[in-house]
Amino acid sequence: MIKPPILSESQMEIWRKPLNLQNFKSSRGEVHIIEERCKECNYCINYCPKEVLERSDKTNSHGYHPVTVKKGKEDACVACGMCQTICPDFAIFITEVKT
Repeated sequence: MIKPPILSESQMEIWRKPLNLQNFKSSRGEVHIIEERCKECNYCINYCPKEVLERSDKTNSHGYHPVTVKKGKEDACVACGMCQTICPDFAIFITEVKT
């Protein structure tokens, strides 16, 4: 069995960055939350790759704490759609922002 080479952290940084990264733009999304549908399952919070969402302090009419976008992370959404795909109550959706 051939073992892969063990790279140092600095080697991993170089190895993982594409040389033409500046030629590509990542997509950007805007998060929309329907607070009355949210049942505080937190799937969207747990599966967001950019950690954009958090639990809100306020409650909806059913007594649940809906999710909200973290302060300072409004522009961090990459429109992957994981939150809207995993939400069992269709309480969240993403619109892609054209840049």
